[in-house]
Amino acid sequence: MFESRTKERLLRMIKIDTPLDDGKIIKLHAGDEVIIGGVVYTARDKAHKRFIETLRKGDKLPFDIAGQIIFYAGPAPAKPGEVIGSIGPTTSSRMDSFALELLEHGLKGMIGKGPRSKEVKEAMVEHKAVYFTATGGVAALLSQYVKRAKIVAYEDLGPEAVYELEIEDFPVVVAVDCRGNDFYVESSKIWSHE
Repeated sequence: MFESRTKERLLRMIKIDTPLDDGKIIKLHAGDEVIIGGVVYTARDKAHKRFIETLRKGDKLPFDIAGQIIFYAGPAPAKPGEVIGSIGPTTSSRMDSFALELLEHGLKGMIGKGPRSKEVKEAMVEHKAVYFTATGGVAALLSQYVKRAKIVAYEDLGPEAVYELEIEDFPVVVAVDCRGNDFYVESSKIWSHE
């Protein structure tokens, strides 16, 4: 029975590959279960601060952000034979003050955990972007979906350096879609009425 339910659930999941574009993003709705393939970039607070400083100087970011997904994570070091160590999402609201400018420069997706500010959700609608949430507390499991990892910027930040990750079937849920629908808000309404 468990096997058939698992197969059924996998068949319902939406598969998307990076880079993202408006056509892919418009098809996603808050609450959709998605598996992502392709390249994503990790960045936490310190890297975001440098991104904004770079953009405000009129310089280019260390990678082309247009159509990309930033995963709010700082991976643990890889053990021998592993591609990467444990990698789980960090609290997304800490990146809210940086997200607006990155969305203006073409960022199309973000992976993290927890709700986003009203301003970020409005900017996502304006720029047709999507926010995914990944399950917290399963960082070792999530690392199994990473097929390649390399540092592409800010190596001096240690675990907060920017990594380029090649991922395959990385499981997420659409937390906020490009219409501003918020899975956190909607699901809490459903549960509060039961």
